[in-house]
Amino acid sequence: MQDKGILPEEVIQTLWDYKKKDSTYQSGRILGSMCTAPHAVGLEAYCLFIESNLGDPGLFSGTQELENETITLLGELLGKKDIYGHIITGGTEANLMAIRAARNLQGIKDGEIIVPKSAHFSFEKAAEILCLNMKEAALDDNYKVDIVSVENLITDKTVAVVGIAGTTELGKIDPIPGLSDICIDNNVHLHVDAAFGGFSIPFLQDAGYDFPEFDFKIPGVSSITIDPHKMGLAPIPTGGILFREEKYLESMSIETPYLTEDSQSTVVGTRTGASTAATWALLKHLGRDGYREIAKGCMELTDFLAKGIIKSGFELVTEPELNIVAFKSSQISLEEIFTAMTEKGWLMSISAHPRAIRIILMPHLKKEHIEAFLADLKSLI
Repeated sequence: MQDKGILPEEVIQTLWDYKKKDSTYQSGRILGSMCTAPHAVGLEAYCLFIESNLGDPGLFSGTQELENETITLLGELLGKKDIYGHIITGGTEANLMAIRAARNLQGIKDGEIIVPKSAHFSFEKAAEILCLNMKEAALDDNYKVDIVSVENLITDKTVAVVGIAGTTELGKIDPIPGLSDICIDNNVHLHVDAAFGGFSIPFLQDAGYDFPEFDFKIPGVSSITIDPHKMGLAPIPTGGILFREEKYLESMSIETPYLTEDSQSTVVGTRTGASTAATWALLKHLGRDGYREIAKGCMELTDFLAKGIIKSGFELVTEPELNIVAFKSSQISLEEIFTAMTEKGWLMSISAHPRAIRIILMPHLKKEHIEAFLADLKSLI
């Protein structure tokens, strides 16, 4: 660090130089991210509450009221108004909190969790941090968790079973009602990771899409992860964790004697209220109608891309369920496709199970972006 500071305009100009090296959602070139450009209303709300700290809520009573209202709104969206939870950093922290609550309440030594093979890597982190053994359940032919596999893995050491509503690689929705039956029969915590699907499935159901139930309307569901910074259009980082009963939060509660609140159940201590304000603002501003149109638009673009991929001589590895398209080619390797399209400026990803080129149709993408992508893709054959 230099002794003498430099002028503000020089600092900002240097920052812009770094910023220019970043990819932008607005370019339409980011095709492999589950995040998107934040909505302007959410950005304004985020900046307005930038100094608030929900880790010390007595100092920011208005922000705490906003969080309570936001959790209620999310509960209503996911089938249960009287719900408990917090707005946090994202799906990883939410999944960690869900598994931690399940472990603490079960009180089983050397406990185990059962996750689908399609589960997000955050569960591996959670298992390691919480000293739990993680078992992977097999997937069926449609890349959803196999109910029989889950049932066969349950033992008296099982503290939680995980189902996914919008898998990270393919956007598949696991059979949550079937998992619920198993968990009720075995007195096991059922956590639903709806980080991706939570802000689209309910609105697509409103629009007439035929999706199975996945939320608190199902009696065995104990907790749900939902990420406003994905399909909710909130700024990063914004995640959500919801519990059916308050006892789950209480099971993680730690005394905080020198703060304005005497206990805390979140993983982080200092916790921005800006994410809460942004989520509240977008839920109020967009409403069900606004979010329904956003989700429908993404699904229409998904259908357009899927048909275009087939016409271009490539093959889908599975029919899209949410706004994710995965494809491959019998003529060109995945690595060749990835390298060639990356050189053309497209930022994609390769899924692991199954191996395929993976495109996520987030709200920042427009039809003209996908038309340009398809033209470049077709030129490879």
